[in-house]
Amino acid sequence: MSRLEAKKPSFCKSEPLTSERVRATLCVLKGILTSSYGPSGRLKQLHNGLGGCVCTTSQSSALLANLSVTHPILKILTTSMQNHVSCFSDCGLFTAILCCNLIENDQRIGLMPTTVIKLNKHLLSLCTSYLQSEFCGCRILVDFSSTQTLLCLVRSIVTSKPACMLTRQEIDHISALILRAFLLTIPENTKDCLLLGKSIIVPLKGQRVTDSTVLPGILLEISEVQLMKILPIKKSDTFKVALFCASLSGDLSDTGEGTVVVSSGVSLENAVLDQLLNLGGQLVSDHIDLVICQKVVHPSLKQFLSMHRIIAIDRVGAALMEPLSKVTGTQPIGSLGSISPSSYGSVKDLCTEKFGFKHFLHLIPNEATICSLLLCNRNDTAWDELKLTCQTALHVLQLTIKEPSVLLGGGCTETHLAAYIRHKICNEPESILQDDGCTQTELQLLTEAFCSALESVAGSLEHDGGEILTDMKYGHFWSAQPESPSVVDWPDLLSRCGCGLYTSQEELRWSFLKSTRHPFAPQTCLPHEAVGSANNLTLDCFTAKLSGLQVAVETANLILDLSYIIEDKN
Repeated sequence: MSRLEAKKPSFCKSEPLTSERVRATLCVLKGILTSSYGPSGRLKQLHNGLGGCVCTTSQSSALLANLSVTHPILKILTTSMQNHVSCFSDCGLFTAILCCNLIENDQRIGLMPTTVIKLNKHLLSLCTSYLQSEFCGCRILVDFSSTQTLLCLVRSIVTSKPACMLTRQEIDHISALILRAFLLTIPENTKDCLLLGKSIIVPLKGQRVTDSTVLPGILLEISEVQLMKILPIKKSDTFKVALFCASLSGDLSDTGEGTVVVSSGVSLENAVLDQLLNLGGQLVSDHIDLVICQKVVHPSLKQFLSMHRIIAIDRVGAALMEPLSKVTGTQPIGSLGSISPSSYGSVKDLCTEKFGFKHFLHLIPNEATICSLLLCNRNDTAWDELKLTCQTALHVLQLTIKEPSVLLGGGCTETHLAAYIRHKICNEPESILQDDGCTQTELQLLTEAFCSALESVAGSLEHDGGEILTDMKYGHFWSAQPESPSVVDWPDLLSRCGCGLYTSQEELRWSFLKSTRHPFAPQTCLPHEAVGSANNLTLDCFTAKLSGLQVAVETANLILDLSYIIEDKN
C-alpha cells in the first residue's frame, strides 16, 4: 500500500526580479549568450551528466534546446526565444541578448514597471515604423535581377557559425551551394501563388567540405550489393515509378485487440507471400521500372522484381515520402490490393552516383522543384552544425522572398537605430509625454536604457577586448584591435564598419560606443551607389530581426510586469 503524504502548500514569491539569486541567474544566462554571439563567438559544449551525446555549438536553436533551466523567469525567456527561432530560424541570440539587456537596464533605473512597459512599447513602435519606412538608413531592398545581395545574406549566416569550422574558401563554396539549392526550388512558371519546393540535405561525413554539391532531383542511398544488382537501363522515354507507403515485408499488421481467424491447413506466411507476388505480377504487367518503398520489401518480392528488371529500393523513410511524391508525380500506395494506374508516376532518368564511400541512385525529375544538397564536413560535430546552418540559411531565403528586404548586419543596424531613437526623442518628446503621461526625466532615462540595450547587443560582437566605436555621421558600428594606443588616428586603425558598407577613409568622426555623446541624426536613405559597389556586405534577415526586436521587448515587458511567482511543489 502506498504511503499518503499531506499536500504541501504552494510556494509564493513576490517581486521575483528583486531576488539576488534571480538576477545572478539571468546574468549567467546573458553571459552564455553574449559570449556565443557573432563570427568570433566562443563555442559551448553541452552534455548531460548521465551520458548521451555532446553538443558543441554557438547557435541559439541548439543552445536553448540543450540548456536545462528550472526558474520560471528563465523558462519564460528561453521558451519565448525558442518560439521565435522555430518560426524564423535566425536572430535567436540577438533576441535573447536584447531581452536580457532590457531587463537589466530597466531594473537599474528603478522606475515603476507600468511606466517602463508603456514607454518600451512606444520606443518599439518608433523602431518598427522606422525600419519599415522608405527612408530607413539600414534597410536594403533586394534586387532579384542579381544574386549579389542574396549571396551576401547567406554568406553572413554561414560566417556567423564558427562551430562549422570552415575556411574562407569553404564558406564561399557552401554559400554558393545553398543559394543554388534555393534557386532550384523556385518553379519556372508561376501564376498568382508562388509554391516553393524543397531542398533535401544528404549527409556525407568525413569528406572535404568542398566536395559538397547540389543536384536536381533526389539521391537515394543504396548499398554496394544493391548497386551491383542494378543493371544499366537505357530508355528513350521516361521511367515508370511506383511508390509504396505500406510495408511489403509480408509481416502481419498489428490487429490490436482483435483476432485473426485462419482456416485449418492454411499457411498465413505463404498466403501473404502469394499476395506480394501477385502484386509483383501486376507491377510487371504495368511496365514499372522502379519500386520505392518507405518500409521493407520482402526478399522474395525483391528477387521476383529483379528477375523482371525492376529496381526495388526500400527503407527510404517517412521524411522522403513527400519529396518523392512530388518528384515522381506518384500517389503513395497504402495497400497490397489492386493498384490504380493513376497512382503511378515517372522520372526523366535514373543513374547511379558515387560520392566518397557512398553509392546513390539519382532520380532526375521531368520538371520538379526538389533538389538534393549533398553536404560534406570533416566530422560529426562540424557536420551537425553545418546542417543546422544550411537549414537556417534556406529558411531565411524563403522569408526574404516573401519580404524582399535585408538589414545591415555586423552591429550597424543596432547602433544606427539607437542613434535614430535618441535623436527622435531629444527633438520630438512632446507627443510621447502627452500620450503616456510620463515626465521628461522618465522618458530620458528609459530612452537611454533602451538605446544602451541595443548598443550592448552590437558590442557583444567584440570578444577580444577591442575598442568599440560608432561614427557620428551614419551611426554605424566600428571595432578596433585590442590594446590600441591612447592617442590614435582612427582612420589608420579602422578599416570598415561592421556591415562593410563604409570605409574609414571617409571624413568621419568617431565616439566610443559606451561614452556619453550628444544625440545626432544619423544619415537616412542609403545611397544606391554605396550599396551597389559593396560586394561583401554583412547582412541580416529583415523579417527575422524585426520579429526578434518585437519578441525581445514584449518578453522583457512580460518579465518586468511579474509581481508574483506561484509554484506547486507537490
